[in-house]
This record gives sequence, C-alpha cells and structure tokens, in this order.
Amino acid sequence: MTVPDRHNPRLHELMARVNADPELYALWVASNVTAIERLGMTDHGPVHVKIVLNIAVRLLRLLAEAGVPTGVQTTYGLEREDAEVVVAMAALLHDVGMSIHRDDHESFSLFLAREKLKELLPGVYDGPTAALLTSEILHAIISHRSGGRPLTLEAGVVRIADALDMAKGRSRIPFEAGSLSIHSVSAAAIEAVRITTGEERPIRICIEMTNSAGVFQVDQLLRQKLKGSGLEPHIEIEVSLEGETERRLVREFKF
Repeated sequence: MTVPDRHNPRLHELMARVNADPELYALWVASNVTAIERLGMTDHGPVHVKIVLNIAVRLLRLLAEAGVPTGVQTTYGLEREDAEVVVAMAALLHDVGMSIHRDDHESFSLFLAREKLKELLPGVYDGPTAALLTSEILHAIISHRSGGRPLTLEAGVVRIADALDMAKGRSRIPFEAGSLSIHSVSAAAIEAVRITTGEERPIRICIEMTNSAGVFQVDQLLRQKLKGSGLEPHIEIEVSLEGETERRLVREFKF
C-alpha cells in the first residue's frame, strides 16, 4: 500500500506497519473472495483498498487547502496530519468485515479494525490519543454504509472516496468472468474519474463514461453516498459521455 506521506511522519510510520502486516493483507484477500468468487460482485480487495486510500487522502488535502476544518482539529485540537491518519486508516480497514460476510459487513469491520488498531497505533500515539483516533476511525468505517450518517469531515471523506472507486478496472474480474449485473456493467462503463481543484468549490470530480450504463454508478451510488455526507457544499461533479457513439458492453443477456 502506498500513499503520499512524506510530509506526515506519523502516517509514514503507520503505512510501514501496515505493509509489514501479513494478517491484514490476508483479510483484504478474504474480503475479495467473498465479493468476487462467492457473490460475483466488483473488487473489494487490496486494489480497491489502495484506490480508496489515495482518493480519501487527496480529498482531505484539497479540503484542508481550502481551509475546511477537520473533525479532530475542531474537536480535540489535534493536527491536520492526524486527520489524514484517521482517513487513511479508515480507508484501509473499511471493508475488512467483508471477509466474514457481505451482509452488515460494515459492522463486522468495526471489531476487526479495532483489534488491528490496537497493534498499529501504539508507539505512534500515546494511549489517550490512540483511543480518540480509534473512535474517529471506527466512526468513519461505520458511516460508509448505505444510510450511514457521517458526523465528521473525515467520515464524509471516506464515504465519498469509497463511492469514487467506480472506474472500469473495478469490474474487470467479475465482468470478464461473465457476471452481468448492474454493478459490473455500469462500472465497466466508467472510463475514468478525475479529482481536481474546483472552480467554485474546493473539489471538482470529473467522471468520463463510454456508455450510459455508467449513470447507475453516478446516480445510485455516488449521489446516495454524497447525500448526507457533509461534503455536499464542497464538491462539484461533472459527468461526460466520451466519443460520438457508445461502446457496446453486452451482446446478449439471458436468465
């Protein structure tokens, strides 16, 4: 797992610990077995985790550069770098509960993540600070579920970052294996997701589609995650259909 962390020594140390943890990697692999091999869903394994991690940290940094205060700064007087730790750790651990079951996996992620954080945070943070950050991380994890209610900027960032892993690469394995669902087909229709500084708001998200099926990803997934995230005033979204004709994704569908 890699994320730009050279200006954040605490995040740098934690990422080194994450990458030295074979048990954590095994949980990501097991999560993908549940998602892809057993349920025919899109990727929920190490690649998804890495993408969400980098999107989440980028979103938080764009918001910080625009002067938007984070939860741990406002509430506990901690630093922006600590908010990055919350976002990064929540992104890394948000789907580990999928290793147990898809249903209510966000809740399962909580107790697996809490045990893992007991190993990762000591030595980087003192006991009381580690306890505070653990609660903030767990809040961000549970808030990414459907109907979740983020109460912090960090939680809202993780929720949106999870929804923004929607490009075609995420559906490659189930789609190539013949899994034709709205999730795999619509993800295959998303060519690229680009995150930049906005013109009127801190963040601009540009989504490029090659087929109108990608509207499902934007309308049913991203829109639902954005609603109630707390980030609505800070994000502008632009969706475009690339090319003069739509790329055909499905030739035949039987059931």
